[in-house]
Amino acid sequence: MSSISEKFRDFKAGKAALFWSCAGCIVATMVVGFTWGGWVTGGSAQERADKAAEQAVAQLAADICFKRYLASPDARVNLTALTEESSYRRGGMIEDGGWVTLADREDPIDGAAGLCAARLAEVDLSTLPTMPVADAGAVAATVPAATTVQ
Repeated sequence: MSSISEKFRDFKAGKAALFWSCAGCIVATMVVGFTWGGWVTGGSAQERADKAAEQAVAQLAADICFKRYLASPDARVNLTALTEESSYRRGGMIEDGGWVTLADREDPIDGAAGLCAARLAEVDLSTLPTMPVADAGAVAATVPAATTVQ
């Protein structure tokens, strides 16, 4: 009776055994690569890239919306009305107000209204100026200028 090491040493694989061993290794490599290795097909890579680009545009538009909204003369009034609305309707209010319709587009940027509304809902009203920015210039004009003594 021969030992396993002797049988392994004396083994001579045929062409069929070599072919199926290679085919099995190829299939196992593909299964491991696509399941745990992070491999993707060209189509799903393109879908992911498109989705990432859309999210980046929406995030940029939401940032612009946030800054424009808070810089508007009636930001306190608008923000009060926005926070009084349900969270489901806030995005619609932002879209209806034209805050996420940028650069001569007719339609708002997809996904930006919800992001902008969520950020605006976190703003503390006490940090906003009590009077509109347009009125601040009128108040400054009524303050007497400093006089110099000669």
